Parts: sequence; C-alpha cells; structure tokens
Amino acid sequence: MPPSLPPYHPEAFARRRPYLLVRSRVLAALRAFFAARGALEVDTPALQVSPGLEPHLMAFKTRLDGPFGQGKRDLYLHTSPEFAMKKILAAGEPAIFQIAHVFRNGERSPTHHPEFTMLEWYRVGQSFSALMDETEALVAAVARAAGTDVLHWKGQTFDPFGPWERLSVSEALARHTGINLPPLLDHAVTLSGQPHEPDPGPLAAAAQTIGVRTEPQDRFEDVFFRILLDRVEPHLGHERPCFLYGYPLCMAALSRPDPADPRFAERFEAYVGGLELANAFGELTDPVEQRARFVADMDVKERLYGERYPLDEAFLEALHQGLPPCCGSALGVDRLVMLVSGARHIDDVQWMPVVS
Repeated sequence: MPPSLPPYHPEAFARRRPYLLVRSRVLAALRAFFAARGALEVDTPALQVSPGLEPHLMAFKTRLDGPFGQGKRDLYLHTSPEFAMKKILAAGEPAIFQIAHVFRNGERSPTHHPEFTMLEWYRVGQSFSALMDETEALVAAVARAAGTDVLHWKGQTFDPFGPWERLSVSEALARHTGINLPPLLDHAVTLSGQPHEPDPGPLAAAAQTIGVRTEPQDRFEDVFFRILLDRVEPHLGHERPCFLYGYPLCMAALSRPDPADPRFAERFEAYVGGLELANAFGELTDPVEQRARFVADMDVKERLYGERYPLDEAFLEALHQGLPPCCGSALGVDRLVMLVSGARHIDDVQWMPVVS
C-alpha cells in the first residue's frame, strides 16, 4: 500500500480495520473490568486551568471567550485528567476511572501521538502492591477480551497471564549498569517542605564509567534518565511483563514518599518488551508539599523551555479539603491495543489519526 494514502482512504482504512475492531473490544473490556470491581466511570473536561505540570510535557494552549462580556481566559488541553479526578476523590467518591483523550504537543513516533487515549483510575485506601495486582488482572482481562493468549511487541510475544516481575529501580540499575543507587540519594529527601535533588556529580561520574555521556549543566534527573533510557529500559519486561518501582523521590512530583525509605517514591511504571505501558503512584496528599513540588517543577520548565504553566489552585484547595490516602494509575490505551492486536504503529489503532 502506498505510504501516501490518507487514513480515510478505503485501502488504508481496510488495512487498519482489524486493529480498530480489537480497540472496540478493549474499551468494552476496560469498562466491564472496572464495573465488576465497583469503580465508577467519570468524565472530566479536557479544558483545564493547568494542563499538568511535568517539566518536559508540552501542552496545547487555547483561549476561552466569555459570551456575555465575562472576559477572556487562557486554558489548556489537559495532558492527563489527574487533577480533575483527584477533586472528585476529595469530594467523596472512593473508586473512579476515566477513559480520556489527552493531548501532548511535540510528540510523534510509532508509540507517541499528539492526541491519545489514557485510562486513569484511583482507589481510596488501596495499597501500592494491590495496584500492581490490579494492573496485572486488567491486562489479563483485556487480552482475553481481545481473543489472544500473548502480547505482541517488536517480534516478541509475552505471557499476559503469569505473574509479572517486580523490580526496584535500584535493583535494575545494579543489574544492568553496576551502579549502586541508594548512597547517591542521601541528600534527596525533602527539607522544610521543599524538594531537593541530590548532587548530580557522583551519578554523573558513575555514568561516565559505563560510557553514558553527561554535560556539565546536567541535573541529577538528566543523568538518571539518560542512564535509564540508554541502559535499563530496553531490558525491561522481556522475559515477562515487569513493574519497575521505587523511583528517586525527586522524580515523582505527585507521589508520596516510600514509608520504608523516604529517599524513594511510591511510583511504578509497567513495561512489556521495553515498552512503557503505565505509570502509577501512591498519591501525595500533603498540599504544602505538593505546592512546593509544583513550583520546583515549573522553575525547571522555565529554565529549560522559557515558559511555565499556572498552578491549579482549586486542586490544591481540594488537597487542603482532604484527599484521602489513595493510589492511582495512568495507562496508555493505544499502546495496550497495540500489544493485544499486534499493531506496530500507534496510528494503526486510532480510528482517525491526527494528520501531520
């Protein structure tokens, strides 16, 4: 098929249609899974005051015009429905999920798309370990609904039904790079409510010994992610799907510290064959600490990209009102469809991709 054919051309659409039929089954399976487990489906606006505050995510900005002289206001298309969903938790709902279209500018690859579908779910009182269990069960349920007993990625197959590997970040770095991470985090704890990154020097020195480049201006996070993406992530989830957990606290802006070691956060990412599928937190509920982390992240964004996004003051007020202890996860639905259908490009599992 000529690559120039548009996605609405009958020949191009016919090639993609089997993947799209799987997509429909996956969406139905996700809703059935959460309905059976007592979670309520919610639907929050894509237009938000704050799109999400991760320093390296770029949002789409738009303008809201009031029809009767109320004035104009800048808004953003959300990069995640997290802030709005946590407001619902703070209002009293104990278990919610959402299948949302989310928007991230400057992203396009076989596994990235400027508009994509994200599943997010939150449960009050759920443990971090129980969230891993639920993620395993969800992927297994989706595979059954899709009519497959394996996940497919880059010519490999993976068992969606067996127990997943649970590997800490420290264990992964030791295994694949020989780096001993915990001593390098001794100054990464929060002080007086302010997040502090460790000195990047020792980690940069360790990176250089294994041939990973560093720059004099690198922050700890820069060096860490270069090592992770270069030397660790390609190995994750090949023998079986894998949860990588226990990230340094400075790399989990919305996650609570691990009570067993506050240098680390209650955060995991799920991987299949080196492909990141989900990102999950034991959620931070302290409004003072959350504000401090947001400000620090926007300082980084302004320094790197020359812009900052506004804080969602209503979200911070909801934390003051009282967000109960909870866990939550964000899972890429398009990537999950790719894994159960065998599609190799994210455009193949979207009914009508965004045209470049």
